[in-house]
Amino acid sequence: MKVLLIGANGQLGSDLLKVLQAAGDAVVPLTHAQLDVCSEERVAEVMAEAKPDVVISTAAYHRVEECEIRAALAFQVNGIGAMNLARACHRSGAALVNFSTDYVFDGKKNGAYEETDRPSPLSVYGASKVLGEHLVAAYADRYFVIRTCGLYGVAGSSGKGGNFVETMLKKAMAGDAIRVVDDQVLTPTYTADLAKATRQLILTGNYGLYHISSEGQCSWYDFTRYIFERAGLDAKLSPVNSSEFASPVKRPANSVLSKAKLRALGISIPSWKDALPRYLEERSRKSAPVGVS
Repeated sequence: MKVLLIGANGQLGSDLLKVLQAAGDAVVPLTHAQLDVCSEERVAEVMAEAKPDVVISTAAYHRVEECEIRAALAFQVNGIGAMNLARACHRSGAALVNFSTDYVFDGKKNGAYEETDRPSPLSVYGASKVLGEHLVAAYADRYFVIRTCGLYGVAGSSGKGGNFVETMLKKAMAGDAIRVVDDQVLTPTYTADLAKATRQLILTGNYGLYHISSEGQCSWYDFTRYIFERAGLDAKLSPVNSSEFASPVKRPANSVLSKAKLRALGISIPSWKDALPRYLEERSRKSAPVGVS
């Protein structure tokens, strides 16, 4: 299949590019600088030129604290940008893959969130992603909206300056005292695993809304402790309640996403405990300095 990949040099995009190319797909990779999804004219121009079977977009404004201040930009990128892609795909007959987030939920549910659970975002970022989900569903005939959670990958997240794993490793290597919340539960997800599962999902042709994140769950504190254990670091780590961190963003206490719908298609994804050692091995092979991946 021919794929137009938006954000091909990003944390998730770079792993998607590897997976697609390894499978023999024809990929047209574009960086966010090359395609501003907020420009309907530019989106139409690129689509007419590339003529893809599938468009995979990792475009997002995901600096959650900035989103609270720059709400208009968050809704423009995460909402209108997604709509522009959906409309272009509708006109061309291409399928669209757009990524969403666990932040569409308020985290009050006791148990993993299903795709059928009603969104109730606590933040501008979460609300802007809900808008994007609805606009994709409204304008695209064939689409996958994929909610995911706690991403980390070897390419790092350009918008966030690395990723959580790299930040923790850097702090430990510097000998810093590290305090991490233990009352927010999630499933950290390795982007290489997400990329593989995404391609498998596309091939099913079963369009709609899906949750894809690693299996299992842990608190941010548990995840950090496991990072140091697997990296062989003796860090000054202590748990803390999220109420002790001053932030303009309210984050969901429970971000665990059910993968039952994905598993029903015969697609599985490894556990977060299985994923982290593979990530550390991959970053080691690339000899990436701590803090930059």
